[in-house]
Parts: sequence; structure tokens; C-alpha cells
Amino acid sequence: MTELAIAFDVESLEQALALDERLGAGPEIAKVGLQLFAAAGPEAVRSLRARGRRVFLDLKLHDIPNTVKGAAAEAAALGAELITVHAMGGPAMVGAAVQGAARGGAQVVAVTLLTSLDPADLPPGFARPLDAARVIAELLAMSESAGARGIVCSAADLAGVRAARGPKPFYAVTPGIRPAGGATQDQARVATVADAVRLGSSLIVLGRAITGAADPCAALEAARAERDAAVPA
Repeated sequence: MTELAIAFDVESLEQALALDERLGAGPEIAKVGLQLFAAAGPEAVRSLRARGRRVFLDLKLHDIPNTVKGAAAEAAALGAELITVHAMGGPAMVGAAVQGAARGGAQVVAVTLLTSLDPADLPPGFARPLDAARVIAELLAMSESAGARGIVCSAADLAGVRAARGPKPFYAVTPGIRPAGGATQDQARVATVADAVRLGSSLIVLGRAITGAADPCAALEAARAERDAAVPA
């Protein structure tokens, strides 16, 4: 079953805990990203864990291997079960993160191409036109070889990545997901919940479609229903 994560992109710990309360009990993972971690620090992870919520710490670590290893170890010690690093940091850095995270029983997923990145507006250094599937498939192979559980990529890229990679399954975290009919906001390569399930996403990340809804619990229930309906019989 494809799992769901909710991006707790809020301004304070109080708002995060209020959101958790409104969402109610459930198996969904709380994704703690840069905004909440900058506002509340490690306490954001500790507090959500204390409420029984699994935590995905999305800090996209990208530094020299020794620094990333230490940061990953501390993140895992907080109770995060998934930690992100940038795949562009290379195999030594990803491998160091895996070693650090393993101390606390956490796993690493490597960010490939951001879902906000429009291939028509690439930063300097990228080949044009961008063969996103090939790039992501190569970053996936490198990250897995370094011990990462999988990658973070757009669900819209999954079919191409699978074609480039071959039949071997892989773990894919897909942000930029919206319910059917939802707004794309500032994402460039998006997919619906149903699309992501059909394309083989392992963990779907939902953000403002849930957290910005008038009734986050109802919006989450609708996303669960869309996910379940898309699962092959």
C-alpha cells in the first residue's frame, strides 16, 4: 500500500501540534521540513513523536560527508525514521548519511530533481534539453549503491525512471502531489494522488491541499479514499 505523509509546513510548534490534533489519529507520517525545524528545532520531532506520529525529517542535508554523517545521526536520535539528503552530494556524502542515520535506526532517501524545477528554466550546468528520467535513474542507482533506501522525485517522472532503470523495484517518495482537481501552486511537475499510486509511488507527500483546507481531517479522508480507489484490485 502506498503510504501518505503530511507536510507540516507551519510557522510554530503550537501550529504543528494544533494541525496534528485536527488531523486526528492515523498512520500518516508527519513531514517536518525546513520551515518548522527552523522555527521549533528538534522539539518539533520530539513533540510529534510523543503524540504517536511517525516523523519524516526533510532537511535535505548537503555538505561534506563528515558533517552530514553527524547531522544524520542526530536526526535519527530524535526519532525520525526517514531523513533526506541531496543526491547531488555524491556517493560518499550519501553513504556517510546512511551510516549516521543507522545509529538511530533511521533510513535515508536522496532528493533528485526538485518538483518545483521546470526543465525549461534550469540553472547553469544542466544539459539542455534535460533528460530527467535518465538523470534521476542514475542518481537512484548511485544512492542505492551508497545504502539509501530510495529517492525523492516527482511522480510525473516515475514512468520514465522505471523505463530507464528496468524492472527492479525501488522506493520513491513523491512530493508535489495534489488531490484530483487541486491547485498546482508553485510546483512545476505535479500529479494527483491517484496518478502517484498508479505510477508506483511508495510515499506520497501532501502539503497545502491538506494543511490549508478548511477541514484538514476531511481533506485527508478524501485523499485516503482517492489513494485506496487507485490501488489495483
